[in-house]
Amino acid sequence: MGRRGPPPQPTALRLLKGNPGKRRINTREPRPPTTTPSCPRWLCPEAKRAWREIVPVLKAMRILTRIDRDALAAYCQSYARWKAAEEFLSQHGEVYPIRDERGNVRYMQPFPQVFIARSQLQILRSYQQEFGMTPSARTRVQVIPSLVRDPVEERFFGPH
Repeated sequence: MGRRGPPPQPTALRLLKGNPGKRRINTREPRPPTTTPSCPRWLCPEAKRAWREIVPVLKAMRILTRIDRDALAAYCQSYARWKAAEEFLSQHGEVYPIRDERGNVRYMQPFPQVFIARSQLQILRSYQQEFGMTPSARTRVQVIPSLVRDPVEERFFGPH
């Protein structure tokens, strides 16, 4: 049987939230270095564009570490697949006719891209929650302003 209940939150996230449950803080939790991960070469071009767009934002939010590389790569690749499926559907519609031997339409069949878009969107949403990329995910996190001026942060969020 698997674990029960919601997944445990990282200590840093619990502290940023003010430890609302007043539970014991894990002082031995690993703390990966906060260096920016490099973009994997194997990502498709659209995923690389997503990477270049999202990394500065996550870095400015101070939540990105080098260990997050694979999760971020999966997010970017899912984004690229979702976008490709949505572009296909915009061009071709969501269904196509299945005809009988006389050429009459028997029924309308959804394109596989409908299911691809739906499943990739679910994957994207879970990664967006993990990285704090949705409005509801951000409401649960409080960032303490840095005393050091960060030009990337000011670009996206304005001066302190």
